[in-house]
Amino acid sequence: MLGMLVPRLYPILDADCFPDDNAMFAAAEELASVGCTLMQYRNKSRNARQMLDHARELKRRVGGRVKLIMNDRADLCLAADFDGVHVGQDDLSADSVRRIIGPNRWLGVSTHNPEQLGEADKTSADYLAIGPVFATSSKANPDPIVGLEGLRRARELTRKPLVAIGGITRENARSVIDAGADSVAVISDLLRDPRKSSEEFLRVLG
Repeated sequence: MLGMLVPRLYPILDADCFPDDNAMFAAAEELASVGCTLMQYRNKSRNARQMLDHARELKRRVGGRVKLIMNDRADLCLAADFDGVHVGQDDLSADSVRRIIGPNRWLGVSTHNPEQLGEADKTSADYLAIGPVFATSSKANPDPIVGLEGLRRARELTRKPLVAIGGITRENARSVIDAGADSVAVISDLLRDPRKSSEEFLRVLG
């Protein structure tokens, strides 16, 4: 799926960042209403049953308008009929996930340095993420910052769509695209007012 198009803005709905479940569902609907077409559901603290309930509710509310990506869990991706899975360096390998989800769902892989990106580029992943580009508060133990220079290097190493993540805001998002990213993944800077924030992101990203 090398020709796939990843939208410029890739919101990540991290359940731990919202005051309650309804706030997360409302944010998803607001993001969809202004034209976001790809979202990732991430949950590091709930059990599988709770995650599946969340995922099915997201699918019910925005699934007709948005491609939904499950973080980490290929099994829950299938159970909730999501459109793909995103895995990190400590999760199942990309090839193992591909065997589970089949050829038609999207598969993304997080990378944090040129070596990891080079390895991920050899897999059947549809897109690769690189980061953190800037300092981030969304992870307890983030990897070393790669910066815009690391992003430029990553762009040279792969022809696959490249998603930048980590500390990306409306103020710096354009510089990330200019450095070679196809898309920016955002958590924190969409939380306060999802509709207004996403509109501003989309305007900045062009």
